[in-house]
Amino acid sequence: MADEFHDEEFHQAGSGASQTYPMQCSALRKNGHVMLKGKPCKIVDMSTSKTGKHGHAKVHLVGLDIFTGKKYEDICPSTHNMEVPNVSRKDYQLVDLTDDGFLSLMEDDGNTRDDLKLPENDTNLAAEIKEKWKKDEETFMITVLSSMGTDMPVAIKVDSSKKV
Repeated sequence: MADEFHDEEFHQAGSGASQTYPMQCSALRKNGHVMLKGKPCKIVDMSTSKTGKHGHAKVHLVGLDIFTGKKYEDICPSTHNMEVPNVSRKDYQLVDLTDDGFLSLMEDDGNTRDDLKLPENDTNLAAEIKEKWKKDEETFMITVLSSMGTDMPVAIKVDSSKKV
């Protein structure tokens, strides 16, 4: 009877729980982050209504998707929890820029990553990265924003600590 299950395979799947954490709606703040319509957003406006006859003050949230800039809105009772995404920023040194738009980035420990493309939604940043790379005068750092399993370049700056 034990042999009946011998050929089965079990796969682990992540719960995704580490990508977000709960926070009471009344504790959210402007310029903070929140999940709106399943997207990680930066809160750009919020207002709280008075307690009504149904007993809960409502919080009206307006946020911009941190990757696309698209505007999302939601209303939540102030005592309820909303999911807040874990958002991190990391600087990488720009090592190479390929013809097809992939960035070769190096971490402080010397490890490289070649899986990020020039940002498509921010053409100004993409153009600035291309222009500075063509000049090849200084060392540049690319700031990468990471959240919900997505990484995207969001800024470029001259690394004054390392001269070429």
